[in-house]
Amino acid sequence: MASGQKIPAKMTAIAISEPGGPRVLKPETRDVPMPGPGEILIRVRAAGVNRPDVQQRKGAYPPPPGASDLPGLEASGEVAALGDEISRWRIGDRVCALTPGGGYAEYVKVHAGSVLPLPAGFTHTEAAAVPENYFTVWHNVFERGGLKRGETLLVHGGSSGIGTTAIQLASAFGAYVITTAGSKEKCDACLKLGADRAINYREEDFVAAVKDATAGKGANVILDMVGGDYIARNYEAAAIEGRIVQIASQSGAVASADFSKIMVKRLTHTGSTLRPRTVEFKAAIAAALEAQVWPLLGTRKVAPVMDMIYPLTDAWRAHERMEEGEHIGKIVLDVA
Repeated sequence: MASGQKIPAKMTAIAISEPGGPRVLKPETRDVPMPGPGEILIRVRAAGVNRPDVQQRKGAYPPPPGASDLPGLEASGEVAALGDEISRWRIGDRVCALTPGGGYAEYVKVHAGSVLPLPAGFTHTEAAAVPENYFTVWHNVFERGGLKRGETLLVHGGSSGIGTTAIQLASAFGAYVITTAGSKEKCDACLKLGADRAINYREEDFVAAVKDATAGKGANVILDMVGGDYIARNYEAAAIEGRIVQIASQSGAVASADFSKIMVKRLTHTGSTLRPRTVEFKAAIAAALEAQVWPLLGTRKVAPVMDMIYPLTDAWRAHERMEEGEHIGKIVLDVA
């Protein structure tokens, strides 16, 4: 293992003391993890907060085998140490990374294939808001959903971190973007990011609004994190040969739907989770992002929408903010 400045034996981390509400997130002293072959150690400067962190805190989203029990699926910082078999990265490189867990800490180890350079001109807090959402959106909208230029994307939850990312990327690659959100403020924010139509789902039926916006054709790709009764409604809102991609089920994982819609419209309903996928799979997404999306980030054609930044030791406040549902964009922890 190669390392630069002296690495301490201990670090501050945010642990889940027991399943429960935000206050179960407590600072704790932990051993600094050491990188193995193919891994790097990052001195964390900022960490992104995501909905799966909340689910893990509640006991509903356990880490995959071998992953840290600490929450935190993305981080930015400097390379502090290198495991064996590392060729690209050097001590001191400024990076951001998708992590299988452990981001809520002063140090995190991660497989080198999930690491990317900081986009040009980005701060660490901005860069920490990138990996989880951009990996997720790229794979589910463009790879799994197959969104093409000129097609229509419907993205639910447009003001979330995932939603703001999907709006910007789909718009940048030439799609017509429709989104749903729960207030006029959130809808206005989505329109400013490039959405062509923003539907306040508290005031409008999104199925009727999508059909109206597409002259009755419907959406070619639907990115859904809601589930529940949205399943049947997505089938109604989808175009012929439409692709519905499920990435969460915040309103319930069990639903009743008319499956004849799948046959009549020749729909594809698929879905995925990112955290348990192989390091090779994540490395392939990272390579695609660096080639296709990093230039857009470097010129600010797309960028993470920043909501609030909290100190690491106030992670519980960040979780409260997320669960209140008033945030627009990303919530980040400042670790530096």
